[in-house]
Amino acid sequence: QIDPKDYTFSGLKGKTVGRLPGKVAGQQFVIQDCENCSIYIFDHSATITIDDCVNCQIFLGPIKGSVFFRDCKDCKCVVACQQFRTRDCRKLEVFLCCATQPIIESSTSMKFGCFQYYYPELALQFKDAGLSIFNNTWSNIHDFTPVSGENNWGLLPENAVVQDYVPLPSSEELKAVRISTDATRSIIPITRGQRQKSSDESCLAVFFAGDYTTANARKLIDEMTGKGFQLVQTKEVSMKAEDANRVFQQCASEFIPLLEKGPVVALEFNGDGAVEGCRSTINDVFSGTKVFVSESKASASQDVDNFYNFADMQMGM
Repeated sequence: QIDPKDYTFSGLKGKTVGRLPGKVAGQQFVIQDCENCSIYIFDHSATITIDDCVNCQIFLGPIKGSVFFRDCKDCKCVVACQQFRTRDCRKLEVFLCCATQPIIESSTSMKFGCFQYYYPELALQFKDAGLSIFNNTWSNIHDFTPVSGENNWGLLPENAVVQDYVPLPSSEELKAVRISTDATRSIIPITRGQRQKSSDESCLAVFFAGDYTTANARKLIDEMTGKGFQLVQTKEVSMKAEDANRVFQQCASEFIPLLEKGPVVALEFNGDGAVEGCRSTINDVFSGTKVFVSESKASASQDVDNFYNFADMQMGM
């Protein structure tokens, strides 16, 4: 028998509380009327509602459905979810991983950054919540109630460090979780999202489903960012033959047979020389793995547009 009290934090003041991995196990969770608290949910959940919280630091592990903040203010959060919504909130700063377009409503002074966090159980929790580490539209915010001449939201500074916002837990029980907030160890690849690109040259790389797709995509990200290129966006999505024809055009036929194995993982890199850098890295590191890479600087921006237009339609953005 499930006791709702085990899945609720209510009316707390100045406390550090949380749930260890395995303790929520896909249930719904409620956080309400908390003030000056540090709250950590180190597990996956079905949905989470957060109401009337003030000046709290909150970490929420992967949420299969939606997270909904209502009437909260001055909170700093790290959140991974399928859907993100706020209503009547003020001054929330959120490191976000969200599979769909995040929505704010009647909310002001909202700031967003890309989710960055690691602990050993987190990868499996993403899987259990049905979330892909490559589907993160953290910066593509939809403001339901825009005010003309005002901007209700913006992006956190590029060099924002998670630990400055949501510090590691101080309680003995929660210290058992082996956390790293080092950006290079983040389970989610850190993307530029809607930030200004540094160059007018981008490159699209697409990995096809197989045993090592995730590892290969991460390896290419490490190699490319190590060379100074920037990861703009990532996407994991299923493709059909007609999609491949539209996106890969004349070389579609060599990739169509690979689509039956499962979804593809696409990466957009940006920087002067990105196409050449990406092509040579793939030749050096992934010989023998079939990867689609933009042919030239001229075709690359079209590749990126073709792929992401298709993917956004698929995801119902």
